[in-house]
Amino acid sequence: MPAYVYILRCRDGSYYVGSTRSEDVSRRLHEHQTGAYGGYTSTRLPVELVWSNGFERISDAVAFERQVKGWSRAKKEALIAGDWDRLPTLASRAKRQGSDG
Repeated sequence: MPAYVYILRCRDGSYYVGSTRSEDVSRRLHEHQTGAYGGYTSTRLPVELVWSNGFERISDAVAFERQVKGWSRAKKEALIAGDWDRLPTLASRAKRQGSDG
Protein backbone atom coordinates (compact mmCIF):
# COMPACT_ATOMS: atom_id res chain seq x y z
CA MET A 1 0.00 0.00 0.00
CA PRO A 2 1.42 3.38 -0.91
CA ALA A 3 -0.54 5.30 1.77
CA TYR A 4 -1.92 4.75 5.26
CA VAL A 5 -4.29 6.42 7.69
CA TYR A 6 -3.48 5.76 11.33
CA ILE A 7 -4.74 6.62 14.80
CA LEU A 8 -2.44 7.15 17.76
CA ARG A 9 -3.51 7.20 21.39
CA CYS A 10 -1.55 9.87 23.24
CA ARG A 11 -0.38 9.83 26.86
CA ASP A 12 -3.30 12.08 27.85
CA GLY A 13 -5.82 9.66 26.30
CA SER A 14 -6.56 11.83 23.28
CA TYR A 15 -6.42 10.49 19.74
CA TYR A 16 -4.35 11.77 16.85
CA VAL A 17 -5.39 10.88 13.30
CA GLY A 18 -2.78 11.12 10.57
CA SER A 19 -1.81 9.82 7.17
CA THR A 20 1.47 8.93 5.52
CA ARG A 21 2.77 8.03 2.10
CA SER A 22 5.25 5.71 3.75
CA GLU A 23 4.85 2.00 3.15
CA ASP A 24 5.92 1.49 6.75
CA VAL A 25 3.59 2.90 9.43
CA SER A 26 6.12 1.91 12.10
CA ARG A 27 8.57 4.47 10.66
CA ARG A 28 5.96 7.22 11.00
CA LEU A 29 5.17 6.03 14.54
CA HIS A 30 8.87 6.33 15.39
CA GLU A 31 8.89 9.89 14.05
CA HIS A 32 5.97 10.73 16.34
CA GLN A 33 7.62 8.98 19.31
CA THR A 34 10.81 11.02 18.89
CA GLY A 35 8.99 14.32 18.34
CA ALA A 36 10.71 14.67 14.96
CA TYR A 37 8.16 17.15 13.62
CA GLY A 38 6.87 18.82 16.76
CA GLY A 39 3.16 19.53 16.90
CA TYR A 40 0.29 17.86 18.71
CA THR A 41 1.84 14.51 19.56
CA SER A 42 5.23 15.87 20.61
CA THR A 43 3.65 17.37 23.74
CA ARG A 44 1.69 14.19 24.53
CA LEU A 45 4.36 11.49 24.42
CA PRO A 46 4.48 8.59 24.48
CA VAL A 47 2.01 7.67 21.77
CA GLU A 48 0.71 4.24 20.81
CA LEU A 49 -0.47 3.08 17.40
CA VAL A 50 -4.01 1.77 17.91
CA TRP A 51 -5.30 1.53 14.32
CA SER A 52 -4.10 1.78 10.72
CA ASN A 53 -5.43 1.00 7.27
CA GLY A 54 -3.79 1.00 3.86
CA PHE A 55 -5.04 2.85 0.78
CA GLU A 56 -4.02 2.54 -2.85
CA ARG A 57 -3.92 6.31 -3.38
CA ILE A 58 -2.72 9.06 -1.06
CA SER A 59 -5.72 11.17 -2.08
CA ASP A 60 -8.05 8.48 -0.69
CA ALA A 61 -6.01 8.27 2.52
CA VAL A 62 -6.07 12.04 3.03
CA ALA A 63 -9.83 12.15 2.37
CA PHE A 64 -10.45 9.39 4.94
CA GLU A 65 -8.08 11.06 7.44
CA ARG A 66 -10.09 14.29 7.20
CA GLN A 67 -13.33 12.37 7.63
CA VAL A 68 -12.13 10.53 10.73
CA LYS A 69 -10.72 13.72 12.28
CA GLY A 70 -14.29 15.04 12.33
CA TRP A 71 -15.68 11.98 14.10
CA SER A 72 -16.67 11.82 17.75
CA ARG A 73 -14.44 10.00 20.22
CA ALA A 74 -17.02 7.19 20.41
CA LYS A 75 -17.00 6.71 16.66
CA LYS A 76 -13.18 6.66 16.56
CA GLU A 77 -13.18 4.06 19.32
CA ALA A 78 -15.68 1.92 17.37
CA LEU A 79 -13.34 2.08 14.36
CA ILE A 80 -10.34 1.15 16.53
CA ALA A 81 -12.28 -1.80 17.96
CA GLY A 82 -13.38 -2.91 14.50
CA ASP A 83 -17.01 -2.52 15.55
CA TRP A 84 -18.30 -1.76 12.05
CA ASP A 85 -21.94 -2.24 13.07
CA ARG A 86 -21.81 0.70 15.52
CA LEU A 87 -20.40 3.24 13.04
CA PRO A 88 -23.72 4.04 11.29
CA THR A 89 -25.52 4.24 14.63
CA LEU A 90 -22.95 6.68 16.01
CA ALA A 91 -23.13 8.77 12.84
CA SER A 92 -26.93 8.96 13.09
CA ARG A 93 -26.79 9.83 16.77
CA ALA A 94 -24.32 12.67 16.11
CA LYS A 95 -26.59 14.11 13.41
CA ARG A 96 -29.64 13.96 15.71
CA GLN A 97 -27.75 15.58 18.58
CA GLY A 98 -26.46 18.31 16.28
CA SER A 99 -29.94 19.13 15.01
CA ASP A 100 -31.46 19.06 18.49
CA GLY A 101 -28.85 21.26 20.14
